[in-house]
Amino acid sequence: MELQLLKGVGPKTEEIFRRLGIHSAEELLFYFPTDYLLYPPLRAVSELREGEREAVYASLLGDARLFRGNGLVTLTVSAGDLSGRLFLRWFHSPFLKKRLRAGESFVFYGRVSRFRGRLFMEQPKLFSREEYKKMQGVPEPVYPKSAGLSGQTIRKAVRAALLHFSEDPSLLHAFDFIPETLRRRRDLPGLYESLSAVHCPGSEEEALLARERFSYEELLLFSLALLRRKRERSGERSRFLLTEREEAERFLYSLPFSLTEGQREAIREIEGELSGGFVMNRLLQGDVGSGKTVVAFYALFLAASSGFQAAMMAPTELLARQHYEKLREILEKLSLPWEAALLTGSLSRGEKRELCRRIEEGELRLILGTHALFQEGIHYPALSLVVTDEQQRFGVLQRKALSEKGSRPHILLLSATPIPRTLSLLLYQDMQVSRIPGRPAERLPVKNALIGAGERGKAWRFLAGECRKGRQAYIICPMIEDNGEPELQNVSEYQRKLRAFLPEGFRIEGLHGRMRAEEKERIMESFLRREIDILVSTTVVEVGVDVPNASVILIENAERFGLAQLHQLRGRVGRSALQSYCILLDCKNSKKSRERLSVLVRSNDGFWIAEEDLRLRGPGELFGIRQSGALQFRFADIYRDKELWKEASRDAAEILEEDPGLSEKRNEKLRKRLFGFEEAGEVL
Repeated sequence: MELQLLKGVGPKTEEIFRRLGIHSAEELLFYFPTDYLLYPPLRAVSELREGEREAVYASLLGDARLFRGNGLVTLTVSAGDLSGRLFLRWFHSPFLKKRLRAGESFVFYGRVSRFRGRLFMEQPKLFSREEYKKMQGVPEPVYPKSAGLSGQTIRKAVRAALLHFSEDPSLLHAFDFIPETLRRRRDLPGLYESLSAVHCPGSEEEALLARERFSYEELLLFSLALLRRKRERSGERSRFLLTEREEAERFLYSLPFSLTEGQREAIREIEGELSGGFVMNRLLQGDVGSGKTVVAFYALFLAASSGFQAAMMAPTELLARQHYEKLREILEKLSLPWEAALLTGSLSRGEKRELCRRIEEGELRLILGTHALFQEGIHYPALSLVVTDEQQRFGVLQRKALSEKGSRPHILLLSATPIPRTLSLLLYQDMQVSRIPGRPAERLPVKNALIGAGERGKAWRFLAGECRKGRQAYIICPMIEDNGEPELQNVSEYQRKLRAFLPEGFRIEGLHGRMRAEEKERIMESFLRREIDILVSTTVVEVGVDVPNASVILIENAERFGLAQLHQLRGRVGRSALQSYCILLDCKNSKKSRERLSVLVRSNDGFWIAEEDLRLRGPGELFGIRQSGALQFRFADIYRDKELWKEASRDAAEILEEDPGLSEKRNEKLRKRLFGFEEAGEVL
């Protein structure tokens, strides 16, 4: 059905939907909400909780006042009830001024903050008391933001589409790919019923049931894809036998430290597969700083020793260059006859052409780089091994493109994202998994501290003390610029405040994701060369560049980050024998946030943290849907839906056991949907 036939969808709205890839009313129904808004019970002003989204019924204590300046239009007014007073502020909403008159009463809904001892709500929604009563307990879907499309416009269009198909839900039959016998056995609601519940839930329970149906769909497809891939790969012969170990072992003997038992075991497992005659498809999982790169380098040397080529892909040019320089240093030290090459996007056309020629003629055995490794025009005549560092940073199609440059090369993926063992068995059921527990003995454990906003000055003085010793520091902020929420720290303003607080002479620089790639690389290289004392950054530093001299990281608004991301950020320090420190600054200071953040204070073990994260999240959360690396599930959550995933995995195995090619009539729609899922590169 054409979009323009829906009530309220005109040519302009239809064009915006088309730009989003939505061309029909059917496709519109699969444009799912990313979250839901649940309006909470009303509270008195004195009961409002800082950092939470709250609702309060209050009377205006004066007319709203309008201010213009610095490119902002600000509307402010105070309101109160018998228990206290609240200050309200809107940006770029002058039209509200006429409604906000002294003595009028409204329900105000928004996030509560405190500034200079006063309670604030910024950009609150306002309702009459009667309107608010009707909305309580009914989840309001929140759709992805898109220029020119408001949430209200999307909700109206979706409701019109649901109304159209309510007359004949069978019109959606082609989109319902779960076999009917399986749907009945799992007691899953029908497709139209689920679409109605996900877009217009009458209660939180309805939304949860619909979410479970679509989560199951995603997990079933993913499990089928993994199991099909495992069947294809199992027993696949390899033309690359990597058996020459002499130079690789010389590399290990040259190391100035002893390998951990975890590293030794991983090397034994990888070596066994590379020399076994079958294609390796292995994930090397290790905590930040556990020594995965040494194991990866050993695999590269095995390939080169055996007369073949090997490539290692990193997510940033700086990290690729760091690997390249380490590898080149080892080759020179051991007087090995091979040459390592660095292939990145910043090379000139002539340099790239010459490098590609040498790769194609087999002159170069060890090639390191970024995504430039798999661009068109590069041919590897003997690519035996592909190593992908920080594999979660690459799209699946990028990893696949590089692996297809060779004739079924061995695959080794490196990941510092800790995942509980029970989930790892599901997530990587088509791969072999090696784990490196712990860290090298010469590295001291990071010391952790959890503080409140009132202790920021103390933290700054500590950072300054470390820098005076010749060390360096990171400060992480969640925002780039001021977004109107005073409790959220931003890189731009933070640098100014820090310079005003510290004595002159400290070299402070900012870094964020809106900078050009060349500018980011330049700043990180300056930090690596110790030309910057304190780097104020967003989370762009999360990817594992090794700066051994950095000894302290201060993470502002730690309550806004997930535990896994905080652990990755903490991994930027503690990369040498220096004592290192991680300071988590909790601006929310609620009981729940302190309980969650205290997990990081108690331990530096990423796998234990992952288990605790799973425990704290609970089994039935509706909000805060977590994405997992390149999987990008819209509904499923690998932590929350562990049991559902087990069921989907069992069902997938049963389906393929009965119908390996999915050629039977009952599996026709499932086959088409699965092939589309695989072609889109959802699983490697």
